[in-house]
Amino acid sequence: MSDDRDHTIATATVASEETPYGVRINTGGHALRGDEPVDHGGADTGPAPFGLLLSGLGACTAITLRMYAEHQSWPLAGVDVELTYVVKDRNTRWIDRLITLHGVYDDQRAKLAEIAEKTPVTRAVRAGTEIRTTTGAA
Repeated sequence: MSDDRDHTIATATVASEETPYGVRINTGGHALRGDEPVDHGGADTGPAPFGLLLSGLGACTAITLRMYAEHQSWPLAGVDVELTYVVKDRNTRWIDRLITLHGVYDDQRAKLAEIAEKTPVTRAVRAGTEIRTTTGAA
């Protein structure tokens, strides 16, 4: 785990349930669920892991763009983000992200498109953030 000098951005705990792939998720005091779809052996009681990944990316995109527009006093009335994780073959995969911006002018829309490429979760996904894994016994 990280030491006290590191800056923790978020934490989450995930615990398996009795159903084959269902999990309870707690992050920031919020309870969520995760599961696999029925055709993958789950009970579809919550989003699949890639759905949760896309949700985090979409949420970060929408929130960051709203914050930026608010700071600029721009008339952004809403942000919709549609995301799809596409796997072409073993080595080719990408995320399609369509951002619909409501109430802004073309030049503002162009700047917000630039900002979308710099959101914290976009950067983490693109960088391939290192994962340091340890295990423990119960």
